[in-house]
Amino acid sequence: MEKLEQGQIWKVGEELYRIVTWQRLSIEYKHFSDWENREGSLHKVTKKEFCRLIRGGSLFEGVDSEQDLDGDQDE
Repeated sequence: MEKLEQGQIWKVGEELYRIVTWQRLSIEYKHFSDWENREGSLHKVTKKEFCRLIRGGSLFEGVDSEQDLDGDQDE
């Protein structure tokens, strides 16, 4: 499995999860079911729970640039 880092986007099936805040024991992530509209919900879980959530998933490379992510800081 890849090393978790802040800003990563993970794809599991059709669902997308972006790590908003990475901490030693917890992760705050935004869940997207529709990437085009960038609408999603914010969640905070333990790192172990997040790893279980993304099991079988892969890093999503569909982001055009870092600036594309920065435009979504309305949490």
